[in-house]
Amino acid sequence: MKVLLTGGAGYIGSHVLRELAREGCDVVVLDNLVNGHRQAVGDAELVPGDILDEDVLASVFKRDRFDYVMHFCGLIEAGESVTRPDRYYRVNVVGGLNLLDAMVRADVKRIVFSSTAALYGTPASVPIEEEHPTVPINPYGWSKFTFERILENYRQAFGVGYVALRYFNAAGADESGEIGEDHRHETHLIPLVLRSVLRGGEFTVFGRDYETRDGSAVRDFVHVSDLARAHVATLSVLEPGASHVYNVGSGSGHTVLEVVEMCRKVTGAGIPCRMGERRPGDPPTLVASSARIERELGWKPGRAGLDEIIRSAWNWHRTHPEGFGA
Repeated sequence: MKVLLTGGAGYIGSHVLRELAREGCDVVVLDNLVNGHRQAVGDAELVPGDILDEDVLASVFKRDRFDYVMHFCGLIEAGESVTRPDRYYRVNVVGGLNLLDAMVRADVKRIVFSSTAALYGTPASVPIEEEHPTVPINPYGWSKFTFERILENYRQAFGVGYVALRYFNAAGADESGEIGEDHRHETHLIPLVLRSVLRGGEFTVFGRDYETRDGSAVRDFVHVSDLARAHVATLSVLEPGASHVYNVGSGSGHTVLEVVEMCRKVTGAGIPCRMGERRPGDPPTLVASSARIERELGWKPGRAGLDEIIRSAWNWHRTHPEGFGA
């Protein structure tokens, strides 16, 4: 089984890469290394390239015959998308279209798409099921929403089968400690808190006036290795012309202040905090219902405890204080 991972040198993609390798898959990674890291790919084949470059995509599909594509390439910062929607639509939509067109020309008709809970916007009910209305509140969410619609159009027109996995908050690191979260511009909660331990200074909590139990935003954290297993599980149902949409989360929510407190317990550090204003495009509560993926694919998180997730992240950050850098 041969799989192309676009964005496979990134945080989630590199964890999926290892899970596929354990399953005996032959994997090729396509990544422009703007946000990914060559070291995260390990011994797998890496093709440096950008999905905005149609010639690169054509050469990749001409050289190899792929059974599946897993698509992780994309910009992911909701706040930045508000000020730079042009970048988000260009990469997340135009780049995705380039990839689909290359797949159709090469007669490759199975793709797993890295989607997001941001499609749901400010939820009307929690936990969020897949049937919940999709009304994003930032361009990042809209770009992912748009590409999901495009996938459905390509399924109808060209027989492309797809699975869209709507992630909640991926966190943690591989138990080997060899790979973990290292974004050049970090915006994710847990690594930011842990970096404040390693580098000193205060951690800023964005928003203290949400209608939640302590006023800070509530998020659903899923261990990145469990998320990787979900990708592999989708291969059992991914067929040309078929479509599936699954939430992937733990089903439980933790406030930002609860996450900070757990980081204090895991690291033994005080972690001083200051309260900041809400960030644009941040909904108050996002918690998944993953009942569908459990029912249809037998997937459920194996590392659901917040303490276990943070311990694995801390193991990575304390042993790699500069990430994949020197």
